[in-house]
Amino acid sequence: MAKYAERTTVSPEQRRGEIERTLARYGATAFGYATSGDRAQVVFEMNGRQMRLDVTSPDRQDKKFTHLESSPWVRRSELEADKRWQQALRQRWAALGLWIKAQCEAIDSGVVTAEQAFLGWVVLPDGLTLGEKLHPQLDAVYGSGEVPALLAGSSR
Repeated sequence: MAKYAERTTVSPEQRRGEIERTLARYGATAFGYATSGDRAQVVFEMNGRQMRLDVTSPDRQDKKFTHLESSPWVRRSELEADKRWQQALRQRWAALGLWIKAQCEAIDSGVVTAEQAFLGWVVLPDGLTLGEKLHPQLDAVYGSGEVPALLAGSSR
C-alpha cells in the first residue's frame, strides 16, 4: 500500500508553516518549533493547554535508503541515498500536517474536545507529556492481563 504523500515535493519547512496556519485557524494561541539532531518539536497552546509533538527524522542509515531493494548487498550512491531520505522526511512532515488538520477538524466539528484530541501531548509541569508519563503504566497494565473486556461478550 502506498504511503500518504510518498511523492510530495513540499519541504518540511513549508509543512511547518502549514501546520502553524492550521493551528492558528483552529484557535491555537501560540506556536513554535525547535530542532536538535534528528528530532524536531512542534509546540502550541490550545484551550489553555500547552502541547508538544515530538517528530523523529527517519534513520538516515536505514538500509531502505542506503541499499537497493532488489539487491540488498548493493549500496546506493550517497546522492541517491540522501534523495530517498529527504523524500521520507518530507512524507513524515506531510503525515504530521494531515494528522493535526484532522484532529483540529474533529475538535471544530464537535467530535472531540481539544483535550481529548491532544491528551497524550499535553505538557505537564515536569516537562513530560501526559503520554510520556503514562506509557510505562499502560504497558504494565496491559502486560498484567488485567484489562477489562472491550465489548460485552468478548474474550478480552
